Amino acid sequence: MKILESGKLESEQGKERRKLSWKDIPGPLQGDGQDVVSILQLVQNLMHGDDDKQGQRMQYVAEQGHMALLGHSLAAYISVLERERLRKLTTRILSDTTLWLCRLFRYENGSAYYHEDDCEGLVNVCRLVINTHYEDYATEGFTMLSSKHPVIYQSAACRPGLGQHLCCQLGLPLSCLCIVPCNTMFGSLHQMDVALLDKLIRDDRESGKVPLLLIANAGTPGAGHTDKLSRLKELCVQYNMWLHVEGVNLATLALGQVSSAPATKCDSMTLTPGPWLGLPAVPAVTLYRHEDPALSLAAGLTSSQPVEKLRALPLWLSLQYLGHDGIVQRIKHASQLSQQLLEHLKTLASIKTSVEDELNSPVVVFRFSQDSARKFSFLGCMCVCVYLGEQLAQQVPLSGVDVVELEDEGTCVRFSPLMTAAALGTQENDVAALVEKLGEMIPVLSCTLRFRQDFKDEVLQQASLSYIEDLSWPGLGGVRTTDLDEDKRQHSVEKINGDLLKKLMELDTDLYFSGGPEFCEEKNGIFIGMATEDLDVAELVETIVSIGRDIEESGKLFENMTEVVRRGIQEAELQLQKANEEKLIEEGVFRQIPLVGSVLNWLSPVQASVKGRTFNLAEGQKLFRRQGAGSDSVSDTSSVNQLEESFREMAHVQASDAEEAEVPQEHHVHIVEETALSDQRVPEGQETESVDTLR
Repeated sequence: MKILESGKLESEQGKERRKLSWKDIPGPLQGDGQDVVSILQLVQNLMHGDDDKQGQRMQYVAEQGHMALLGHSLAAYISVLERERLRKLTTRILSDTTLWLCRLFRYENGSAYYHEDDCEGLVNVCRLVINTHYEDYATEGFTMLSSKHPVIYQSAACRPGLGQHLCCQLGLPLSCLCIVPCNTMFGSLHQMDVALLDKLIRDDRESGKVPLLLIANAGTPGAGHTDKLSRLKELCVQYNMWLHVEGVNLATLALGQVSSAPATKCDSMTLTPGPWLGLPAVPAVTLYRHEDPALSLAAGLTSSQPVEKLRALPLWLSLQYLGHDGIVQRIKHASQLSQQLLEHLKTLASIKTSVEDELNSPVVVFRFSQDSARKFSFLGCMCVCVYLGEQLAQQVPLSGVDVVELEDEGTCVRFSPLMTAAALGTQENDVAALVEKLGEMIPVLSCTLRFRQDFKDEVLQQASLSYIEDLSWPGLGGVRTTDLDEDKRQHSVEKINGDLLKKLMELDTDLYFSGGPEFCEEKNGIFIGMATEDLDVAELVETIVSIGRDIEESGKLFENMTEVVRRGIQEAELQLQKANEEKLIEEGVFRQIPLVGSVLNWLSPVQASVKGRTFNLAEGQKLFRRQGAGSDSVSDTSSVNQLEESFREMAHVQASDAEEAEVPQEHHVHIVEETALSDQRVPEGQETESVDTLR
C-alpha cells in the first residue's frame, strides 16, 4: 500500500512508455500472464494518472485506515479456510464487532447488519417490518398489501430520494410514501412536525391503511438538526409503528450526550463509522432489535453464509487498533472543533449561524448576512454565500467546509467535522485559519454588496454601456459595450468587448476582471469581481468607457483604411479597363495580335501618352484628426504632375544635398516609364525621345 501511495515504483523509461500505451487505449489480455510487479505498476499508473503535471496526490491514509484496507485482503484469504473453521472464525468476528458497537453507542440487546450501501440496511429493515405486520407476506406476496396499503413516513428534511429508493427496492407504489413537513410555527425549522404527523397517521388508519415505519433524523443531512425522538417514539408505540433513526449526530452517542440519548430507544439505527473514524472502505452498520431470527433471515438482515459475515472484518480490525478510548477521543475531537468554530463565529459581524444546540451541536451552518444587503437577499447574498464557501474551501482545504442549500436559510456554508475531520486531519489551528480567512473576507463582501447598486446606476447612465444582471456572479456585476452603429456586425461588438477585457486585465489594480461564470447565459460580457472600501465606482465606470471608446476608434480607423484601399482598388480596376478600351480604339485590332502587332509596332511605332494612377492611404486618417475630417477620395491625375509635385516636396526637404535628391527622381521616372511601356515594344530609336517627353 505504501508503494502504491508513494508513486515511486516506476522508472523514467517506464513513464515515457506509459504515456504512449496505457492512457488512451486498453490493452488486450496477455496470453502468458504478467508478474506481480507489472500488475502493481499498472495499478499505480491508473491510481496516480497525471499527478506529476497536476500537482495532486492521494489523500493521506492513517494507520487505522491501513488496518481497514488490510481487512479486505484478509477476508479473501480467510474465505479459503476449511468450512467449520471458517464458520467459527466469522461467528467470532461478527459477535465481537456487534458487541463493541452496541456498547459504544449505548444500544442494548441489539443485532447488527453490515452493508456497503447506506440505504441497504433500511431497505431490509422495511422488509422485516412488512413480514411482521403481514404474516402471509412470504407466501402471498404483494396481494397481501393490496387490501391494506402500508405507509412509510419520513421527514421532509431526510436525504433526497430516500423514500423513492425504498419504494423502488420494495416494489411499493409511491402512494405508500408520506412526506411529513417540518415545523413552520415554532421550534426548529428542520425538525419534523409531530402534531401534523399524529394527524396524518390517524387519517391513514381511518382510511384502512397500515402505518408501517417512521424514518427520523438524528442530524439532518443539511443542517444537522435532530427530531424530537422521545415524542416520536411515543407515537410509534401508540400506533404500533417501527422507528428508524439515522444521521451524523448518532456518533455523539459514544459521548453520552443528552441531545441524542433518545435515539437509543429506537427500533433500528444506521451508523456510518467510516467517515466518523477516518476508516476507508468499511461497511455501514444497521443496529436493530427483533426477537424472531427467522424473520430477520427472511428480510436479509442475517445470513447463513460464512463468507458474507466477513464484511465485518475490516471494522473488527480497525476497532481493535483504535480501542474504546481512541474511538471516543476522535468523536470528541470533532465535536470540540465545532464548538471552537461556533464560539468564534459569534464574534464576527454579518455572520448568522444556524445550529440546533449551541452547547452540543456537531454541525455548524452559517451564512453571510447584513442589514444593508437586505434588498440583495435574492440577487446578491445567495451568490455571495456561494463565493464565500468556495473561497474558504479553497484557502483552508483541511477545514472540510462545503456549500449547502437549505429550504429556509438558502445558501449556507457547512462545517461538519464528524464527517471530514478524521480523514482530513483537521486540527484547532485549521479552525483558527478558517476564522482568520473569514474575518478577511467579510469587509470585502460587505463593500461589494454596498457598491453593487452604485455600480449598476453608474453603468446605466452611460449610453455606450449596458448592465448585465447575473445571479451567479458574486462581484460588482457585468457590463457590455453597446452597438450604437446599426450597420455594425455582431462580431465587431464581440471583438470590442474582448479587446476591452484584455485591456482591463492589464491594468494595475486589485480588481478582478473576467469573462463571466462558466455557464453564464450572457456572452461577450465583462464581469468585475469583489470590491474594497477605497473603490471609486464612478472612476471605474469612466475608465471602462474611455478604454472602450479608444478601442472602438481604433477599429473605425482600421475599417476606414480598409474601405479606402477597397475603393481605390475598384477605381484602379475601372481605370485600367477604360485604358485598355482606349488603347484598343487608338491602336486598332491588328496591333493586339502578338506576331502582327510586333511587326506593325516596328514599322510604325505608336506615340502613346503616359498616365499614372494613385490613391492616398493617409486620407482615411483625417476623420480622427483634431483639425477636422476630410472625405475619402481617390485621385486620377497625370503621373507627370504627381511626380513633379513629389520632386518639389523632396527638393524642399533635402535642399542641402542636391546629389541625393536626383536619385529618387530618376528612380520614380523609371518606375512610371516601365509602367507606361509594359504593354508595348518601342523601337530603340524612339526610346530616348519618350524619356525626354516624360521629363
